[in-house]
Amino acid sequence: MITHDIVIVGGGLTGLMAAVEASPGADVAVVSKVYPTRSHSGAAQGGFNAAMGDDDTVENHVFDTVKGSDYIGDQDAIEILCSEGPEVIRDLETMGVPWSRTGDGRVAQRSLGGAGYPRACYAADFAGHVVLHTLYEQSVKAGIRIYPEWYLVDLLIENGSVAGLLVYQLASGRTEVIRCKVVIMATGGYGRVYQKTTNGHANTGDGMAIAYRAGAVLADMEFVQFHPTTLYGTNILISEAARGEGGYLRNVHGERFMAGYAPQKMELAPRDVVSRSIFQEIKEGRGVEGSYVHLDLTHLGAEKISERLPQVQDLARRYAAVEPSAAPIPIEPAQHYSMGGIRTNLNCETNIGGLLAAGEAANVSVHGANRLGGNSLLETVVFGRRAGRRAAYLAGSAGLAPPPKDSLDAAMERWLANFGQSRPEVEGDSVFVIRRELNRTMTEKVGVFRTGEELKEAREELAGLRRRYSALRVPVKEAPFNYQLTEHLEVGYLLDLSEITAAAALRRTESRGAHFRLDFPGRDDRNWLNHTLIKKGEKGPVFGTGSVSITRYPPQERGY
Repeated sequence: MITHDIVIVGGGLTGLMAAVEASPGADVAVVSKVYPTRSHSGAAQGGFNAAMGDDDTVENHVFDTVKGSDYIGDQDAIEILCSEGPEVIRDLETMGVPWSRTGDGRVAQRSLGGAGYPRACYAADFAGHVVLHTLYEQSVKAGIRIYPEWYLVDLLIENGSVAGLLVYQLASGRTEVIRCKVVIMATGGYGRVYQKTTNGHANTGDGMAIAYRAGAVLADMEFVQFHPTTLYGTNILISEAARGEGGYLRNVHGERFMAGYAPQKMELAPRDVVSRSIFQEIKEGRGVEGSYVHLDLTHLGAEKISERLPQVQDLARRYAAVEPSAAPIPIEPAQHYSMGGIRTNLNCETNIGGLLAAGEAANVSVHGANRLGGNSLLETVVFGRRAGRRAAYLAGSAGLAPPPKDSLDAAMERWLANFGQSRPEVEGDSVFVIRRELNRTMTEKVGVFRTGEELKEAREELAGLRRRYSALRVPVKEAPFNYQLTEHLEVGYLLDLSEITAAAALRRTESRGAHFRLDFPGRDDRNWLNHTLIKKGEKGPVFGTGSVSITRYPPQERGY
């Protein structure tokens, strides 16, 4: 057995921020299914929100975020996010993050959707990349142990508290037990349940699903964000920074159609509003070739695009054969972010002792029903830091639990059940076929626009896929780089989270933020101003409700 005080699962921005913060007083390790600098955090482009401008205030940032959340974000958590933001940005600057600068040397900031002021601190359009690499450097400097290409298999829970982890080492094909006092889940989102997504292939919701299976509460899983601007066909992210720098959205007639949907904010309305507007234009026959719209940057000029949006320029050239200074970029919405996750308190603690969660894997509800661009990156470092601090405190005040026994026996029984002879329900069935059908179901029936009828169909189809999946096994138990095994595990996680998302979306009979029901188009504060709480039951997910923290801003009509 391996032993550490704190084990952080996930090597992205949240995980590395937590590791750096916890490391001075504890033995910290990071377990990651990919090498940390390959984490999906590195794909983030736009910036980290923080109220640091001359006219901006923390109160402005709080209000914009509460409004953007469609009034279901927890305002006490949002106040922490916004008030601690400027300090964390300065901490990152001290670590060596090469922020873009204004002429007088200050950190440069740009506007992103739903913000009343330019408050996204950026580094051209490589913000996530440069902060990820800086935090990795700090982790190496601190001597933090990294276990790359190690997959979390199970949480070992003894007497209601974490006793360790069962992990799978890809290079050797063997399992290993890690004993620890505290675990932080920082595993990111589950975008790969959708066919069209900006998420990396590793984003299969492992941490959420494993925590749920272990008894952790999930929250608000019906709220899934679709990014308005991804390259048509490939769904590679085209940063909101492109609109923040002045880009226009145009339909087949060349019209800036956002004037008809959000006349005050135009292209910088919140993402849920812009995504629905694009789909509406396409649905009503105003899409280009009936399938997409244009993101027009031509008026910005080649020099500004090269200076402020070099990655957008490269992606457009490389994957769409478009020179953005000369022609518009074809774009369409695609899944981008999950507002739901493992429910935590303000110190990132879950309902399981010693288990913390932060970042996209968690739901402390700073985003509510819809997150604003720039706030998720801020969440990774603000709540990553808080998780690291809390983990260090918990590890310092508790002894190491005895070696896990009952939980390890149960975990190994579940692990061995993955192997053996498949007896497919459908001839030629495989996890690859099931995953493709799952992606299709979620994209077509649990997407931007939802109806009760389609959501019921999705639940039935997913239940059928679950039955088919349960008949499949992996033939080889121990083998290096057994990607058939990892694919099998990941499809199981995707099925869990798809079933929960579809059921939660069917249950919430209103439209709020990113959750839009054509059969219930209005927001219903009387019945639905609450969080959806989900816990694993004997026959599937069990749903309940949790109250929303409202401190200063009572719900009002949300308009842009």
